Amino acid sequence: MFNNNRPGPHRTDSGEQRIRITDLDAGYPGRPVLRQLSASIPALAMTALVGPNGSGKSTLLGVLAGVIQPTSGRLRYAKGRPPAFVPQRGAVGEALPLTARQTVEIGRWGERGPWRRLTRHDRAVVDSSMDRLGVAHLATRQLGELSGGQRQRVLIAQGLAQQSDLLLLDEPTTGLDPEARERITDLLRDLVADGTTVVQATHDLAAARSADVCLLLSGGLLVGQGPPGQVLTPAVLSELRQPA
Repeated sequence: MFNNNRPGPHRTDSGEQRIRITDLDAGYPGRPVLRQLSASIPALAMTALVGPNGSGKSTLLGVLAGVIQPTSGRLRYAKGRPPAFVPQRGAVGEALPLTARQTVEIGRWGERGPWRRLTRHDRAVVDSSMDRLGVAHLATRQLGELSGGQRQRVLIAQGLAQQSDLLLLDEPTTGLDPEARERITDLLRDLVADGTTVVQATHDLAAARSADVCLLLSGGLLVGQGPPGQVLTPAVLSELRQPA
């Protein structure tokens, strides 16, 4: 179990918390999911939400992003910008007639609104985000034409364009080949090194192992929290490898 005084392996030794969660209950009408969950998300670190299917990972991420309202409990965010949320690739319709650049531009809607013309600053932020994720050359390609790895990098660029210091991602490497998964993980670690707090729900054990902290969920309960080497025990790994 988690010891609040024990730092993680990388950048968690400052003791700073980006989010504090206390006695959280959340779910959907007629279907409670999370129960009495208390945890902390360290600042300037990578946190992985892990657990079997149905354990509550995506629900917790939705609560942190503000798209799911808790039924009880408290969330306390450290000072900073509202979180940027990158949903699963499947949540973004491939049939939408959007180019890669238009997809990233959506990340500026929070500042500008969906129907207002982008400013020079907005365009510069979009350019910078696409350059950072290595997708500038895909600007005019339709989103549905891209490979899984390319599309995921475009979506992360959209999150980056929101200029938040808190990036939340739902299964960012699911369905990608090993090379693409490794590239996404490396990009996320670079963002942490540059001052972004990253939280990702993941089934990817390599991504979970590369995190600073893992939150282990099972049946809507938090059953473990701490460095990956302490949380991802052989018994846990065996359960996570079970087919859906």
